[in-house]
Amino acid sequence: MSIFGRVADLFQAKTHKLLDSLEDPNDTLELSYEKMIVGLQDTKRHLADVVAQQQSLKRQIATVEAEIDQTSVDARDAVVQGRDDLARASLVHKQDAMAKREVLVNALGTITPQADKLMSYERKLAARIEQFRTEKEVMKTTFAAAQAQVKVTESLTGLDNRLGGTSDALRRAQEKVHGMRDRADALEGMVERGQLTDQSDPRTATQRELAVMRATNAVDDELAQLKAAAPKALEPPH
Repeated sequence: MSIFGRVADLFQAKTHKLLDSLEDPNDTLELSYEKMIVGLQDTKRHLADVVAQQQSLKRQIATVEAEIDQTSVDARDAVVQGRDDLARASLVHKQDAMAKREVLVNALGTITPQADKLMSYERKLAARIEQFRTEKEVMKTTFAAAQAQVKVTESLTGLDNRLGGTSDALRRAQEKVHGMRDRADALEGMVERGQLTDQSDPRTATQRELAVMRATNAVDDELAQLKAAAPKALEPPH
């Protein structure tokens, strides 16, 4: 292997080691998204609890107000009947109910801003999560495209183990073809020089050379006969 091949292998090993040590951005994005969803669910549960308390306070206030109205009616009826003792008891009950209503109203005044803040936070968090989800999908697509580009580049540059030996294989094949051609040319030259003989031809090298010479002489003789027998061409006028 050439020095460049060793450098490429070393670079590939270090690159893969670095990539392995890095966290997968897709996993990181999904984990962050899951945490945001959990946070939104917790916010919804807290908001539901606060809203439930708010509605409960409103119902209690309505009940107490109805009770206050009823004590006023009871006190008037008792006065009409000449029952000051009953009227006084109804009015005492009314005062207790009014004090209770004040406590409930103060509690409702405290919890209502909290509910409003939670509702606003829940809406903002939901919008932020939706935005993050869109950005996450875009980022995953971008990462997948970059990852594919890296793999293609590795294949083209020979850093990919699957295609890294292609150039070497092609070079070895070319060397083998050239070597085979050189061997064929060398064998042919040796045959022509008589250094190698055809095992199917029992003649010696001298006999084969004489046969070639005789065949050449026979061709020359036959050509001379053809020329002598042919009519002479007209000579061009002087």
